[in-house]
Amino acid sequence: MSKLPNWRELATGGIVPKGGNSDEKDVSGWRTYRPIHDKQKCINCLRCWIFCPDSAIQAKDGKITGIDYKHCKGCGICAAECPKKVTAITMKLESEIKKD
Repeated sequence: MSKLPNWRELATGGIVPKGGNSDEKDVSGWRTYRPIHDKQKCINCLRCWIFCPDSAIQAKDGKITGIDYKHCKGCGICAAECPKKVTAITMKLESEIKKD
């Protein structure tokens, strides 16, 4: 097995080998809390979509269409960025979610 380079050995602007992000992996097992989107309350301001670090908020034609739970880590940024007067996204314990 070859030794991977440490951060000092990487070229400036290089990428970390054998890394990855949630776009390439199912990170749903990392979640403690799950964002729940209420379409009735949503004003489609797209703040959640803009601030989601993993692109888990799905939007089409300027409207939130859902959440890609396979790529959502449950960080809660989407819920924190939702306007307080709207609160269209709430965080719920993963253990309380009914599994289908």
